[in-house]
Amino acid sequence: MIFELRDASLAAPLYRGMEDTSILSCLQGVMGKVFVTDPVSPRSAMAYVGSFAFYAGEPDRELVMNKPEGFLVMVPQHEGWQAMIEECFPQAERNIRFATRKDTRFNRAKLGEMAAALPEGYAIRRIDAELYDQCAAEPAFNDQVLVFGSKEKYLELGRGMAVVKDGRIVSGASSYSRYNEGIEIEVDTLSEERRKGLASAVCAALILACLDEGLYPSWDAANRSSLGLARKLGYEFSHEYVCYEVE
Repeated sequence: MIFELRDASLAAPLYRGMEDTSILSCLQGVMGKVFVTDPVSPRSAMAYVGSFAFYAGEPDRELVMNKPEGFLVMVPQHEGWQAMIEECFPQAERNIRFATRKDTRFNRAKLGEMAAALPEGYAIRRIDAELYDQCAAEPAFNDQVLVFGSKEKYLELGRGMAVVKDGRIVSGASSYSRYNEGIEIEVDTLSEERRKGLASAVCAALILACLDEGLYPSWDAANRSSLGLARKLGYEFSHEYVCYEVE
């Protein structure tokens, strides 16, 4: 049987060595959930937030088979979990993601220049109640806000910036998840608006806003293109890791 941990911090020892801040979101009780098969002395755990599940401890078939519904990115702590996922979901697509260091020292002056480098007719705005509604209604951007579960929770805990043109969001950088010390950034740009420097500008603006609040703007890259943008913004590469995408 699977249980949701009431005190998610009980699973913290199992996640030693895993640095993804979405795990912290779950362990700190900010957002997300932690599932186990032993709620008293857990030896295996699945931390789940948004469309990500992080598996740690001893490989447990029940936790893998009873994954949340819908599309899921499954992140195994070690090879034992990898083998378990591949056995349970042979159709899963194996991918590599790229983690960045969590102690980056940013060049604020450079980020300010990047944030200001917008084409004429474009402007950067903080994602407020009005822009939240736009994000929620637009498939290209709804992942940036809907993981929080409600508009009120996003406006309280989330942080985001958007590039607006003629009153419409064309590029956005926002908190995919939130933990006590910072956020995990997600960035998206409408296909017809790409290669104009919008993603660089809006991410730079969000990073600066986070630093002003004393929050760390964490970046986890899904591909080499994302890693390239991260490096442009000042992030440093940490390591590669395996994940599985399951429909």
